[in-house]
Amino acid sequence: MTKAKEGITARPWGTYHKIFQEAGVWVKRVEVNPGQRLSLQKHGHRSEKWIIVSGQGMVTVNELTVTVAKGSIVDIPVHVIHRISNLGKKPLVFIEVACGDELTEKDIVRLEDDYAR
Repeated sequence: MTKAKEGITARPWGTYHKIFQEAGVWVKRVEVNPGQRLSLQKHGHRSEKWIIVSGQGMVTVNELTVTVAKGSIVDIPVHVIHRISNLGKKPLVFIEVACGDELTEKDIVRLEDDYAR
């Protein structure tokens, strides 16, 4: 895990900044660079809601793939396969609210990953 700026965590696809965390919930601001995407993944201990703030992208939730833009809300239950991709020329920004009994970055099961992690 590398730090881009204080409080901001860099990833190969972009950055995230954890805004808030307490028992059972965290809130992150996530920025996906143009042409990049997160791994196809699932979580064993948390559900997530994504609120798209700016940019445009494509989200896969299990077998469903939809385009998203500012104002879109994506619901990702526990154990559900998901991914988000930036289709635009500007950063795709969303707020992630995760809820669960065990909140950790180790709760990621990667099924496909462009960055060989």
